[in-house]
Amino acid sequence: MRKNVKITAAAAATAALAFGLTACGTSSDPASKSETGANADTSKALVVAASPTPHADILNFVKKNLAAKAGLKLEVKEFTDYVLPNTATENGQVDANFFQHRPYLDDFNKKNNTHIVAVANVHLEPLGLYSNKVKDLKDIKAGQTIAVPNDTTDEGRALQLLAANGLITVKDGVGTNAKISDITDKKGLEFKELEAATVPRALNDVDAAVINGNYAIQAKLKPAEDALVLEKADGNPYANLLAVKKGNEKDPRVVKLVKLLHSDEVKKFIEDTYQGSVIPDFGPLVNS
Repeated sequence: MRKNVKITAAAAATAALAFGLTACGTSSDPASKSETGANADTSKALVVAASPTPHADILNFVKKNLAAKAGLKLEVKEFTDYVLPNTATENGQVDANFFQHRPYLDDFNKKNNTHIVAVANVHLEPLGLYSNKVKDLKDIKAGQTIAVPNDTTDEGRALQLLAANGLITVKDGVGTNAKISDITDKKGLEFKELEAATVPRALNDVDAAVINGNYAIQAKLKPAEDALVLEKADGNPYANLLAVKKGNEKDPRVVKLVKLLHSDEVKKFIEDTYQGSVIPDFGPLVNS
């Protein structure tokens, strides 16, 4: 997922201002401190920050087809980056967010002293290796360049995908924390580290690129069809999840949304819409 940043107090203030300028959707007053958690005002809309695809698409399906019957008012605000949804949740500008996986969330909290907690897994977006220049994994040769996301969690995830498919060798034990410096055998390959959102745009400038599932879909790629190799779903810790600020896990509106996101209707919507490029994952939270 994501750009590795350290939010200072000044940067947080900038993010708060940017929220008002960049978020899409109608405005909504944040709940007061006395109206959070189990005591939240259920007559107010639950405001959820989300990446456009597939997160906002899934939430909008819930909003249009399931929320009213469940007595839930739902408002979706779209963000195209991986920082503002968490800072807006931390600051109370939104009630929840849906855009990230657990390793990214843990890393973000650690680096930024935020207090965001996961409440429910929803789906998996398999990471994939794509190319506009080669048609098969075996065609990737020494001297070619591969772009990878530059954030802490997804760079390691990308390097492990390449290692699992024999393109590089990395140090034992580094796991998904692997960095370019942990590659012990590049096999003649060069690497270009880019912000995750910009990697698809670099496809014509490199020989191959490891792209996050949501950004692949936004770039009109079909991960299940277009990827040279795709991350395996079994035992994958990178399920995307619904998250809130700590203390708001029992907000009745959040509890309702979790039930709706885990419904048969949402499962079918994900399977029918994304055809294996996004996979429902309603299992228990990883490391919860």
